[in-house]
Amino acid sequence: DTLKIDKSFIDDIEVDKKSRDIVRAIISLAHSLGIWTIAEGVETERQVSLLRSMELDAVQGYYYSRPLNAFEFQRFLKNNPFETPKEKGEQK
Repeated sequence: DTLKIDKSFIDDIEVDKKSRDIVRAIISLAHSLGIWTIAEGVETERQVSLLRSMELDAVQGYYYSRPLNAFEFQRFLKNNPFETPKEKGEQK
């Protein structure tokens, strides 16, 4: 019920139209099948903006946080300065 888009597809979306088109097609196909989408390896604000415009459901990557241990993760969630993540199954 979830499709994770590999970092290798995300790396060049800022500078390569073909990369953007591929990611857009993956998201569109997944959504047409009712599959929730997440991209890994998101590192820049521009990547977040592009993916948001493509209606990606969630992002994962250094843009939001480096890997955290369990204690740090709990603290991060409590004081999260970013938007609330969309829940699986939530309507667009």
